[in-house]
This record gives sequence, C-alpha cells and structure tokens, in this order.
Amino acid sequence: MSEDKAANRARHWSRTRNVTIFVLVVWFIFSFVVHWFAQDLNSASFIGFPLGYYFAVQGSLAIFVVLIFFQNWMQDRIDNDAGFGEE
Repeated sequence: MSEDKAANRARHWSRTRNVTIFVLVVWFIFSFVVHWFAQDLNSASFIGFPLGYYFAVQGSLAIFVVLIFFQNWMQDRIDNDAGFGEE
C-alpha cells in the first residue's frame, strides 16, 4: 500500500473515531446525566407532565433520532472526502 493510501486511511479512521466518540458522549449525557437530574426538574411541568419525565422520555428519544441522522450524515462526508463513498 502506498504512503498516500495509508495516510488517507489513517485520516479516515481518525475522523470516524472522533465522530463516534462525540456521538457516544452525547448519547451518554442524554441517557444518564439528564435522568440523574430528573427529580430536580420535576418541580416544573410541561404540557401537564413533570419536566424531568418529559425530558427523560420525549427529549431523549428525539435526541437519539437526531444523533442517528447526524452520525450518518457525518460518516457520508468523511467517506466521500476519503474517496470511499459515492460522489
């Protein structure tokens, strides 16, 4: 394998790893950290539901869906920049 291809693969993997780590950190925050503070948030309400419950149930699901699309969009860009995807 030429040095150019090896450098391209290393750069591709580095960018893929960074995006994956970012998505996992955001996932962790909305899976665990928000729920740790749910009791404190329950003093307020939104549409008749305690705010902690609403954030934990509805907010987390919405963020997870956004994360899926974000990961896919970024990975497509990374693959295209590296010449692995369709152009």
